[in-house]
Amino acid sequence: MMMTRLVAAGAISLLGTGAFAECAFENTVPLKSLSAGFEAWKSVTDAMAECGNFTAELDQEFRTKQPAAFEANPSLYQIGGVSNGTFTPLLNAGTIRPLDDLVEKYGGGLAPNQLIRVDGKIMAIAMMVNTQHLMYREDVLADLGIETPTTYDAVLAAAEKIKEAGVVEYPVGATMKSGWNIAQDFNNMFLGYGGTFVNADNTPAVNTEAGLQALETMKALTVYMDPEYLVSDSTYVQQQFQQGKIAMANLWSSRAGAMDDPAESTVVGKVKMGMAPLAVDGGTPATTLWWDGMVIAKNITDEEAEAAFQLIMEGMDEDMVTAANDQAIWLIGGYVPGDVAQGVVATATHDPAPLAYPSTTQMGLMHTALGNELPAFFTGERDAAATLEAVEAAYTTAAKEAGIL
Repeated sequence: MMMTRLVAAGAISLLGTGAFAECAFENTVPLKSLSAGFEAWKSVTDAMAECGNFTAELDQEFRTKQPAAFEANPSLYQIGGVSNGTFTPLLNAGTIRPLDDLVEKYGGGLAPNQLIRVDGKIMAIAMMVNTQHLMYREDVLADLGIETPTTYDAVLAAAEKIKEAGVVEYPVGATMKSGWNIAQDFNNMFLGYGGTFVNADNTPAVNTEAGLQALETMKALTVYMDPEYLVSDSTYVQQQFQQGKIAMANLWSSRAGAMDDPAESTVVGKVKMGMAPLAVDGGTPATTLWWDGMVIAKNITDEEAEAAFQLIMEGMDEDMVTAANDQAIWLIGGYVPGDVAQGVVATATHDPAPLAYPSTTQMGLMHTALGNELPAFFTGERDAAATLEAVEAAYTTAAKEAGIL
């Protein structure tokens, strides 16, 4: 499948207020969206809600709920917030619609790199670039004479020094919650070690030296983490930073702005962004590049689709970006890169650069297999080799069922 080019727990409902002063049109068609729940999504959906008759559900478990919700006829949501990792299941299921006609009618202000094309058709509109990169307490590292780590060997050395100093509860945080999150942390490290997920014939290829090295490094990092790391997702790590409990983490750039929110952060001005660390000297940063954006459900009326697209354009306008400039690395006109963008820039421009997350059916099956099987290694139930064997077996079964093998 051809893909794109790239240069918190709990659901929150936002209801349109009927105040249309900031909206170019008054929406009269009831619409709903389902997306992730970080701050950038709240800003976008708040802007959409200004047009009226709109409900946004912001839910960190959106990726598990969207496929069935969009498969319903009529779809339970007209709009879906997606990334290049959650877009593929909807695309494969045929539950989202091409947007070419709507882009032609209403999307004149969209930049070319916002148009996500598959087989020549526009299937999604991207609004931001996202990646996991190093966030660190600048004050803690400076006080201990530690240079900003650029490799995982340096991260581990810094973590040991921070642990000895006892200046925070846990030197390191990580998004290693069982399931999707721990699989993504493995993906980052595995690619950093030069791994390839599947062979040319679609057979699995993670039970390799790169896979073993990835697990070994992840395990070494857990020594410096909250012992409950298998329940730690992005919101968990964000709050650990905000509460002054950790000093370093490879966290999503979309969480950076929250560090300087005085309403919830005790470390305003202290958390800085750096390049995702290298797993090996001369390799790529151990991370993947992502986009976040929106799709429109197939199983809705044309009237709903047209209104939904106009709402999307309202959510992605320059006024929204101006008000939420530091909440994301926006692909929208008006964005001015600030301090929170430095880690993404350093990561994306490193030579060699990290890959975009491989948005393929094969990768979707592999991601699920990894999320299901990796926790057994970290609980001590299986060793590394046996865990990777189990991952490959689970992938093989799923790939055969999907007709890939």
